[in-house]
Amino acid sequence: MIKQESRAYFKSLGAHVMALRKSRGMTQAELARAIGVSQQAVFAYELGDRRISVLVLAKLARIFSTPVGDLVRMSKPLHERKGRLSPRCVRHAERLQALSKTQQRFVVRIIDVLEDSNGGRSGGAK
Repeated sequence: MIKQESRAYFKSLGAHVMALRKSRGMTQAELARAIGVSQQAVFAYELGDRRISVLVLAKLARIFSTPVGDLVRMSKPLHERKGRLSPRCVRHAERLQALSKTQQRFVVRIIDVLEDSNGGRSGGAK
């Protein structure tokens, strides 16, 4: 019974990781490079065929800007839990969607760098 529960949990966790990865516009290969595993390992994590180690969970939490606890409980990151987006944010999102996938990844990487240089906070000055 524990084995079946464990399998169901890792399948759900894998689906959650896949949703987070896709929401960031990342490919499996990009995520694999970021956490130091093969693309096949990411594929297996997302299917729930492979257990995700604590070390990999910590790396995933950093990449997705979410606490490990939220990641393993499969809650959405705080910035995704907030209410509606402002009209300005919606316009920016629409403009982002109009870009090619390559351009979208470039813009997301710029945002990531800005967040990292701002101590992980989004928006506002230091």
